[in-house]
Amino acid sequence: MAFPTFTGLVRSCLRPAGLALGVWLATVAAPALAQDKAPLTPEQRKAIVDLVRETIVKNPEIIQDALVELERRNTVAQAEAQRGAVAAEKARLVDPATSIIIGNPEGDLTLVEFMDYNCGYCKRAMQDVTALSKSDPKLKVVLKDFPILGPDSVEASRVAIAVKNQLQGPKYFDFHNKLMSVKGRINGAKAIEVAKDFGIDIERVRKDMDTPATKASIEDTVALGDRLGLTGTPAFIIGDEVVFGAVGEAALKQKLESVRRCGKTDCAG
Repeated sequence: MAFPTFTGLVRSCLRPAGLALGVWLATVAAPALAQDKAPLTPEQRKAIVDLVRETIVKNPEIIQDALVELERRNTVAQAEAQRGAVAAEKARLVDPATSIIIGNPEGDLTLVEFMDYNCGYCKRAMQDVTALSKSDPKLKVVLKDFPILGPDSVEASRVAIAVKNQLQGPKYFDFHNKLMSVKGRINGAKAIEVAKDFGIDIERVRKDMDTPATKASIEDTVALGDRLGLTGTPAFIIGDEVVFGAVGEAALKQKLESVRRCGKTDCAG
């Protein structure tokens, strides 16, 4: 289930806006059509067109209002579709076979992050996730390798998934944070250099990163991201909501606290 990016929404707004305007025009003409079922004469059609043109020229904000309303409806529809997708994929979101679980594995609340090692905003969000996991002993954090920024990202994720076979919990999170802190583009070679610092079997890493299981793990997460309508990283799942971008520790904490309080990320909604 793929959803359009914001740019995609802007590009597609112009056509639906014409449709919305057409619906409005139909309501203008409806009374006349209801009173007289006979086809409109050419003169009547011209009169309606002239009236519409005059109305738009004198009130151009009509088009702008239609575009704004259309985007609002698209946003609401996208959020509703994503909530449905999140509910349907609850089990896969926390599947240990395709995830890294840190924090409290038995926590009463879960924060899922889809990330890419070459995403600058993911590097910024890493500090927020680290702070939340340390300050909230009941928080379960799930990391999902979502390498969407090219072959280097895929290589880095393959190494990270292979490292998971030897490091778990806090030790893996230390590796993850150090890898995320590397300057410049991160590829497989750089990821292996970081792994060496953790005293693990590098030959095993090299073998594990090329296994069908590693490939399947990445493919499964990418497919899951597509079904959730994830168009970028970082992307967080909190409760039934998808939160895009490095929104900051405070914003994430507020949503988490709301889920604990009322089961939703916005208790006022």
